[in-house]
Amino acid sequence: MSTPSLQAYDRIVLRHPIVWLLLMLFIVAGFATQLEKITLDASADSLLLQGDPSLEYFREIGREYNSEDFVLITWQPKSDLLAPESLAPMGRMAEELRQLPGVSSVVTVLDVPLLESPRVSLSDITSGEPLATLSDPATDRGLAFKELTTSPIYANLLASQDGSISAVQVNLKRNEYHNNLLYQREDLRKKRDGQELSISDQKALAEVEAAYKLETAQALARDEALVASVRGIAADYGQYADLFVGGLPMITADMVSFVRSDLKLFGTSILGIMALVLAVIFRRVRWVMIPIVTCLSGLVIMLGLLGALDWRMTVISSNFVAVLLIIAMSLSIHLVVRYRELHGHDPEGDLHDRVLTTVQTMLVPCFFTGATTIVAFASLVVSGLQPVIDFGWMMTVGIAVVLPVSFIMVPCLILAWPKGRPFKRLVTRPPLTIHFARITDHHGGMVLVASGLLLLLTVYGISKLVVENRFIDYFHESTEIYQGMVLLDEKLGGTIPLDIVITAPNLDALPFVVAPSVSTQPDSQSTPEVESSTFAEEDEFSDDDWGDDGFDVGFSGGQEESFIPSYWFSQAGMRELDAVHNYIDSLPETGKVLSLSTIFEVVKTLIGDDIGGVELALVEKSLPEDIKGMMVDPYFSKAREEARITVRVMETSKSLHRDEFLTQVRTHLVNELGFEPEQVHLTGMLVMYNNVLQSLFRSQILTLGAVFVAILFMFMILFRSFWLALITLTPNMLAAGMVLGVMGVVGIPLDIMTITIAAIVLGIGVDDCIHYVHRFEKEFAVDRDYRATMYRCHHSIGRALYYTTVTVVVGFSVLTLSNFNPSIYFGLLTVLAMVTAVIGALMLLPQLIVAFKPLGPEAELRPDE
Repeated sequence: MSTPSLQAYDRIVLRHPIVWLLLMLFIVAGFATQLEKITLDASADSLLLQGDPSLEYFREIGREYNSEDFVLITWQPKSDLLAPESLAPMGRMAEELRQLPGVSSVVTVLDVPLLESPRVSLSDITSGEPLATLSDPATDRGLAFKELTTSPIYANLLASQDGSISAVQVNLKRNEYHNNLLYQREDLRKKRDGQELSISDQKALAEVEAAYKLETAQALARDEALVASVRGIAADYGQYADLFVGGLPMITADMVSFVRSDLKLFGTSILGIMALVLAVIFRRVRWVMIPIVTCLSGLVIMLGLLGALDWRMTVISSNFVAVLLIIAMSLSIHLVVRYRELHGHDPEGDLHDRVLTTVQTMLVPCFFTGATTIVAFASLVVSGLQPVIDFGWMMTVGIAVVLPVSFIMVPCLILAWPKGRPFKRLVTRPPLTIHFARITDHHGGMVLVASGLLLLLTVYGISKLVVENRFIDYFHESTEIYQGMVLLDEKLGGTIPLDIVITAPNLDALPFVVAPSVSTQPDSQSTPEVESSTFAEEDEFSDDDWGDDGFDVGFSGGQEESFIPSYWFSQAGMRELDAVHNYIDSLPETGKVLSLSTIFEVVKTLIGDDIGGVELALVEKSLPEDIKGMMVDPYFSKAREEARITVRVMETSKSLHRDEFLTQVRTHLVNELGFEPEQVHLTGMLVMYNNVLQSLFRSQILTLGAVFVAILFMFMILFRSFWLALITLTPNMLAAGMVLGVMGVVGIPLDIMTITIAAIVLGIGVDDCIHYVHRFEKEFAVDRDYRATMYRCHHSIGRALYYTTVTVVVGFSVLTLSNFNPSIYFGLLTVLAMVTAVIGALMLLPQLIVAFKPLGPEAELRPDE
């Protein structure tokens, strides 16, 4: 700090500590009023990759097929599945669920039409007469049980194959208002990307974005309340069956619940444990209260700012609170330790002068630690995933907040704190950090060899690192959601949705021949008349037999309507869909698979023979609306001439590697089944989350190099030496690599929760190295003796690094008690990052400085120690 700046700081701040403390109290109190506005956003939109073309297609498919979110309740009765004492309470529970706001329908084994209990004909289905259900007392329970456990429609969807468990599917209403706002926002954003928006469009975009943000918060609150209501209703029927609640809305709600709980419970616990550690270290109330009060003030201001700006935290960006706490605590401890060091050298000196000297000597390294940490977290801004971007910006703004807060609060609190008992310099054993200096001094070669071995192990570990995201791994085995997801995968067809959409080939190029003309009589219960032959061999028929208008299907009232049948309801289309369906169903990672092939198989069973053109026409055109809505519409779009295969993927499958799985499926459909690449589209939440992971991995790996270069450049500015800057950077690179390597060795994947760990390690590690090297430069000028300087630095700044590490490590260890595994991983990886950073700063860094002598030659005469 230049002299005029230091004088201004002294005159404005240090000469009026009480005024500034009162002002800070007023500011903190003001921001504290905004804390209640803080919200956690765990919507699917917040966890998807904005700008991803697959996201636009995903939303388009959802709109086309009117896809609804759903909650599944597993019903494992304490009696037989179809016994009255099981079905009656299930029916009552379903009725209660139907009354909940936000529920569009509830599907149970009581409601679905039964086609083989006893077996019906195709004409029975097309007649429009009601089909049997389990709600009818006359329905044969034995036949119904067999159908539910073996039917390609219901088995592993509404009932497990062993007949022990049933599912209650609670379909949630599509939020059309929310969706319309989303589509309007995306349309305006695309228009903005292509050209400059007019003033009216800019205003419209701002209004839509504000309305969408508000509606998202309200929708999340409604969904959370709905999930709680579903759980409450399910709990009321626990005397009749063992119940678990699952589905993506449940995962979202539980993630928010766990994160919110961890923030409240463990946030308070971490601060309390840190206070105890500080008490053990410093043994004075003031040196406990000053860092804690300073950290709390910075955090309240930052959190209040989030609430005031409606800047929402997510399950990812919520980690910024803990990381910011580490940085704020580090700043406070460094200031306190430096002040105590000056006080120890001159106990009778002037209090004000000591505080001023503390600020003067610590401002430059603290400023550069903040700047380099901001650079480390800036790597997250290019990720493309909004929660990760927010995490980067929150850390940037947070550091910009806690840095000035620390340099106001700590000095002013020291000045204003009442005088206690006189300072008494105790003669004690050398600090633990001196042992690190001795190891480096006497076994420097071993330090370098050990570092080299760690580098090799790091490279090996990183080679084992996987990019994967299993939501079930986020939760402890004892939690309801974990047990429910296991049960869904094992008994009821899987958890995570995947859609495979196949467009029809170019029909103009296909050699069709005869198409049947089918006429259904309104009063007839017989099989419809076939007016022309069914499909000829190999489906090849002439244009004359097809006609210009396709084939005719008669309707009531004598009116006839002509329509062109879809390719997917031809023999060729059916065979292709059967091949895709059977292949997907054969994969060990997949659970329940549904498509047009499912209804084709049912029809084959009903007619006892292969399906001909007449039956295909009836399935496409003449099914009653309720049957068609359940068996055809979710899997076929006439307007888009495409077929949709819906898959539930096993979240618990150990063999599931999303990117490899999706690549395998696409490759098989194109290379083995003969589809053109442009015909095959994979979408669904499985694809969306995989795209997020792959993009995050690429962006983080590619930007890490740029971050290291940027930090190296900043080190060069600070230390005015390329070699010293490179030496300072080396322990940071090893620490970051080592944390990633350990993740690879122990099997912790890089997912949406752990992908930020590299930036966190860099942000923590650079602080230690900057403080050490900055002090080393100052101390080296005293006698130009590298080893003597190392001992002095370990005795002074080394203690600050050690105190910070111990405080954070002990405090964050409490996160291992969480039921939310990402919080456990975050706590353990943070502890590992802190330990590796301080060991690198106190052992490898000084050894590199001593070995390469970047500050120039030593003095000719080394004074005796």
